[in-house]
Amino acid sequence: MVAFSYRTYAATDVCHEVAKWVCGLCVLRVDRRGQDRSVTAAAVDIVALTRALVDIDSTTGREGDAGRWLAGYLRERGFSVTEQPVDHSRFNIIATPKSEVGSLKSDELQTSDFRLQPSVVLSTHFDCVPPFFPSRVDGDRLYGRGACDAKGILAAQVAAADRLRRDGESRVGLLFVVGEERGSDGARKANDAANGSRYLIDGEPTDNRLGLATRGILRVKLRAGGRAAHSSSPELGDSAIDKLIDALVDLRSIALPHDDVLGRTHYSIGLIAGGVAPNVVSPSADAEIMFRTVSDGAEVRKAIRRLEDRVTIEHVIEVPPVKLTTVPGFEAAVFPYTTDIPFLTGWGAPLLFGPGSIRVAHAADEYVSITELHAAADHYVTLARALLAQLSSARL
Repeated sequence: MVAFSYRTYAATDVCHEVAKWVCGLCVLRVDRRGQDRSVTAAAVDIVALTRALVDIDSTTGREGDAGRWLAGYLRERGFSVTEQPVDHSRFNIIATPKSEVGSLKSDELQTSDFRLQPSVVLSTHFDCVPPFFPSRVDGDRLYGRGACDAKGILAAQVAAADRLRRDGESRVGLLFVVGEERGSDGARKANDAANGSRYLIDGEPTDNRLGLATRGILRVKLRAGGRAAHSSSPELGDSAIDKLIDALVDLRSIALPHDDVLGRTHYSIGLIAGGVAPNVVSPSADAEIMFRTVSDGAEVRKAIRRLEDRVTIEHVIEVPPVKLTTVPGFEAAVFPYTTDIPFLTGWGAPLLFGPGSIRVAHAADEYVSITELHAAADHYVTLARALLAQLSSARL
């Protein structure tokens, strides 16, 4: 007796298309000697999985529905899944072949007792930037929020891990985190659960190239103070806006740190605010600056210290640049953005690889090439096997 069934998850903000695509992710249930056993019917349908995930709104802070759906899907595929709480409604997903660890629910997880054992872990995030829009396919392009960054990547990683598991390889695990787009709270929490992994392959849009290095970020706020006065008598006031402008102009002439691999530090002035009215000399003004760093942030702070004769400099956030592991036979490049990798230091030597282009991530017409998705799954398998082979040869 053969029957098909699929698991349905209720969610108020899940698009209508989800049910359609869950049907495409069926699990074959075979009744043998009165027992109902689940086995995967076929290899992962990467396009269907990507669309199912894209059609669930997982804007940062609202990842719960997508996480519950994904955890159930992975359990149906034969993985043990741990839901690691990040806050009251959001959780990371840690998955391994069932021979590795027992399956735990989120309320059963005790971080001090849980240790993941795979040697290679494929990882990415399943939160997205706003605004949400559902999936559609046009030719070779799969459109939708998160299709490129990073739900298509996630689907390719699941397909690769599933293929390896079906081939008897139990040393490859999965880690999917929340919160990457807004401060990496998921990755910070996930680092508490790391134990024993030797390599972490993080997925971000790299056009299916390995990363040589990624830039860091240093975000600071410049604040200028002044004294309000009627604009008809500017000599009675002290313009904070003038001080801020002078500081920003001076910033252009400051030599910033350089690295032979990553190049020169660059920056953008993302926000400016100041003044109270057009006819009032401004008593206050501020600007937020994002440096894309190639060195320790302390070197940038030292370089801009001379601005403090006009403004105060407040530290907001820093993420360090990262030099990455590579594998022979893959094209490699430097990428100017930051990732979760600096917060996942316990998960082994980092690699960066994924389908899609950062140039369309977050865009109004975000998409990923279906051809690239399928190629990425093959590449993830190749990378995992190469890294495992390196570990095996090192033990000889």
